[in-house]
Amino acid sequence: MQNIRIDIEYDGTGFAGWQKQAGNIPTIQGTLESVLCRILQEDIRIAGGGRTDRGVHARVQTASFATASCMELPRLMHAVNALLPLTVRIAGIRTVPPSFHARFSAVRREYRYFLIERPSAIEGRFSGCCNGRPEQQVMNRIASMIVGEHDFTAFSKENPQQTGRTCVVYDASWHRDRQFHVFRITANRFLRSMVRFLVAGMVESGMGRLDPDEFTFMLGSGIRAVPLVPAASNGLFLWKIVYA
Repeated sequence: MQNIRIDIEYDGTGFAGWQKQAGNIPTIQGTLESVLCRILQEDIRIAGGGRTDRGVHARVQTASFATASCMELPRLMHAVNALLPLTVRIAGIRTVPPSFHARFSAVRREYRYFLIERPSAIEGRFSGCCNGRPEQQVMNRIASMIVGEHDFTAFSKENPQQTGRTCVVYDASWHRDRQFHVFRITANRFLRSMVRFLVAGMVESGMGRLDPDEFTFMLGSGIRAVPLVPAASNGLFLWKIVYA
């Protein structure tokens, strides 16, 4: 048996997230497994390094799977890409030790969120919109509070399958890139919709609609004291997964 690592890039528009679901619902994992099973004539099950939500994109998602096939990897990569929709691409493929697992071997993950100030027919596919100009200095002041070990219950959706609500954030900051406000965050793990809730809270503060002290209270207490709608999924990218 070989243990194979693949690096995947995808446009999450039109997919119900990474994780395979029951029924005929299109997901990235389900699409990849279907193509791999067809080519390798085996029951292939892949593990992903991050479980992106519906509509979320990936610049680099990592996955791993075991196969008894001896097909040359460049040929396998070419065959898979030929059958995948154009919105999903295998960008890299390699053999890895049996101990490697795309999810459990990861030590940190990086996400980026792209935000525009006005609706756009072009950029809107890959960015959220705040309909105004947020104060980036305020958002960066709040972003600095996120760094460290915190319970992010107030900034996540309930997930019965997820154990523990504490994450270690290594860095978090906003910067401007042309027409985009870009939020970059790196952590050891992320809760469901955590980045989108954090972005929503910071943008609300940057727009003057949420007192930064209320954000601080939610971060410290784990209680969502004010209603928050998570930022639109189309602005979020899984950017990188780091392995030891």
